[in-house]
Order: sequence, then structure tokens, then C-alpha cells
Amino acid sequence: MKEYIEERAIGIANYIVEHNATVRMAAKQFGVSKSTVHKDVTERLPTINHALAAEARKVLDVNKSERHIRGGMATKEKYAHQYC
Repeated sequence: MKEYIEERAIGIANYIVEHNATVRMAAKQFGVSKSTVHKDVTERLPTINHALAAEARKVLDVNKSERHIRGGMATKEKYAHQYC
């Protein structure tokens, strides 16, 4: 694996852990796609740094379990502003 990919994967994982970030937030911060973030954290990072990969995975699992709530809140906000 190329060195810049390893550095990016570690940087993304650190960002996710430090900021409790979602895949979208990390993708926007690093200027890559959501697919790239997901692949870096779930496939590439465990071969580089298993402990960091486990920490990032915990954050992503929590975010995934809460995403339906965030989506509902976003829809509620959208329509609350529309009819005011």
C-alpha cells in the first residue's frame, strides 16, 4: 500500500475518534468520498493499526445506530422552517 494512503487512513481514523465524526464529516474534512473513508477505516486501517481501527469502528457503529434519529431531526427542522 502506498504511504500516502496509509497516512490518510490514520488521519481519518484519528479525526473520527477525536471529533466523534460521521463518515460524511470525515469525507468533507479530508476531501475524499464517503466510500474512500469507509474503505480506509474498515479495510486498510486494520492492517496498519488494529487498535486505532477498533476505536474508529466503535464511533462509526454508534453513528450508524443513531443515523435514523439524525435523519428524522433534519426532516423535522426542514419542515419547521418551511411553515413558519
